[in-house]
Amino acid sequence: METEQLRKIIHVDMDAFYASVEQMDNPELREKPVAVGGGGDRGVVAAASYEARKFGVRSAMSGIIARKNCPQLIFVYPRFARYKEISQKIRKIFFEYTNLVEPLSLDEAYLDVTVNKKNNPSASLIAKEIRNKIFEEVGLHASAGISSSKFIAKIASDINKPNGQKTIPPEEIISFLEDLPIEKFFGIGKVTAAKMYQFGIFTGKDLKEKSLEFLTENFKKSGAHYYQIVRGIHNSKVKPNRIQKSVAAEHTFTKNLTSEIYMLERLDKIAEELESRLLKSKIAGKTVTLKIKYSDFTLQTRSKTLPYFVKDKAILLATVKDLLFQEKIKNSVRLLGISVTNLNNHTKKDEKVMDIQLRFDF
Repeated sequence: METEQLRKIIHVDMDAFYASVEQMDNPELREKPVAVGGGGDRGVVAAASYEARKFGVRSAMSGIIARKNCPQLIFVYPRFARYKEISQKIRKIFFEYTNLVEPLSLDEAYLDVTVNKKNNPSASLIAKEIRNKIFEEVGLHASAGISSSKFIAKIASDINKPNGQKTIPPEEIISFLEDLPIEKFFGIGKVTAAKMYQFGIFTGKDLKEKSLEFLTENFKKSGAHYYQIVRGIHNSKVKPNRIQKSVAAEHTFTKNLTSEIYMLERLDKIAEELESRLLKSKIAGKTVTLKIKYSDFTLQTRSKTLPYFVKDKAILLATVKDLLFQEKIKNSVRLLGISVTNLNNHTKKDEKVMDIQLRFDF
């Protein structure tokens, strides 16, 4: 890795953010297993406290399974306005150190502190200071990963969770990746990991032994990405103004739908909600996607790209209606969603990120 490519990147990730906010605001929930989300028959866990995670409760788990794993689990309805309020306070702290902040969600962000407002040469000390300041001013714990790339920093932030941090300096990146279990690589999910196991790929070292040809043949476009990241090649910059790529709305139903007529009624309301979000964001898009989740939890998407940008409910609904009747519904439906991509919010103005050649003190 060339010196001029090196940066000092911090990935800050709040610990069990939604659940921690609820425990902070309600002392009766502290040190108890808490799940944010719906606890009913159709409910889904959006976030779980660390007390709940000890029982195997995880985000995206159905409320029924979560209660089965942890009978004493306390469900709390999400308060996104409150989470956004707390998130804005946390981001204000980030900007005290650098303007190069790339939020990934309400509870995590990348910070480029190669050159920072505190003139502190140590990214590790900056990360510790930020975490302490978040706790002092907001009352929540955060974890952090520190390295010379976003990819490594993201992985590192998970190593000493909760309320910890991990630094992977440039000279340790290759050995760190070689020892890393393949399922711990950011971007490699359960399905891809299972496929890699079949090829005898269990660690970064195993992955590194595979040729570029082998990886592209078996993992298509992702193969070249895997070939690079396992060698520590990941030069993506921290982008302060991330461009929104999609706007969506979806509903999970209390009872499964079996008739397209009932589905159209629900899609009418979803299209109305999506139109409201598009208007609020002042965005339109060309590609409309219908998302269908069946009662057996299998997922299907159907998309259509229009020759013009749309945000009007009537056009959205007409397009989705065509997609709905494009083929026969395979089973009863538990969730419907509409999303718009290929948006008109792209800009040609690139953020300038300074490439500083200096000795790294992590």
